Amino acid sequence: MAYVLLFTVAIWAGAQNALAGGGSFLILPTLMFTGMDALAANITSCVALFPAQIATGWTGRRHAQGVGPLDLRWLFVISIVGGAIGAVILLQTPRGLFARLVPWLVLFATALFAWGSFLRKPVDAHGHLSPGGAGFVQFLIATYGGYFGGGAGFLMVAALTMAGQAVRIASATKNVLAGVMNASAVAIFLFSPDLHWTQAAVTAAGATIGGVAGARLIHRIDEQALRIFIVVVGAALTIGLFAKAA
Repeated sequence: MAYVLLFTVAIWAGAQNALAGGGSFLILPTLMFTGMDALAANITSCVALFPAQIATGWTGRRHAQGVGPLDLRWLFVISIVGGAIGAVILLQTPRGLFARLVPWLVLFATALFAWGSFLRKPVDAHGHLSPGGAGFVQFLIATYGGYFGGGAGFLMVAALTMAGQAVRIASATKNVLAGVMNASAVAIFLFSPDLHWTQAAVTAAGATIGGVAGARLIHRIDEQALRIFIVVVGAALTIGLFAKAA
C-alpha cells in the first residue's frame, strides 16, 4: 500500500514540477512515510526525480542560453561542480543534524517558492547581475541544489533574469541546469547506502509519467491555483516537521 501511495504521489509531483515546481514538497514526506529518515529520503528523492528533470531539460534545450560571455558550457561546468560539492556536504552531515535542519530547509524553500510565485517583480531587460556575478551565484545555487534542492529553480530563474535573460529563456536554461547540477549529485548518491532503490524506482516511474502529462496540460491548468496549493502544502509540511521535531 505504501508503494501505491508513493507512485500516486510521484505522478502528481512530476506533473506539479512540469507545471509550476515544488514537487519535492510532496515526495520528501511520502518517502519518509515509507520508513526512511530525512537524510535517506532526501537522497532517494534527488535520484528518483532525476529522470524527469533530464526529460524536461532536454525538451526545452533549444531555448537555453548562457549569459553574455559566460556561455552555457561554463554554466554546465559550474553547475556540475556546485552540485557535487553540495552532495558531498550532505553525505558528511550527521544524520541527526540534517533531521533538525529539514524543517528549516522546507520553510526556506516554501518561502522562496511563495516569493518567486507571487512577490518577485520582473527586472528590466538590462539586468542587474554581471556574467561573472551570475556564474558565482549559479555556483552557490548548485551547491544548495546538491545539498537539498527545494526552491533552487526559483533561485536560478531570479538570478538569470537579473543577468538579463528573458523569463522564458531563463526558465528553459533553469530546466537544463537543474538536470546538470543534479547529475553530479546523483552520481555520488548512487554509491550511498542511504539510497533506497525500490522506492527510487517507483518514484521515478510515477514522476516521469506525471511530468509528461503535466507538460501536455500546461496550457489547460490554472497555474496560479496550483502555485497556491504548493505553498499551502509547503506550509503544512513545515508546521508538521517542526511539530515532530519539538
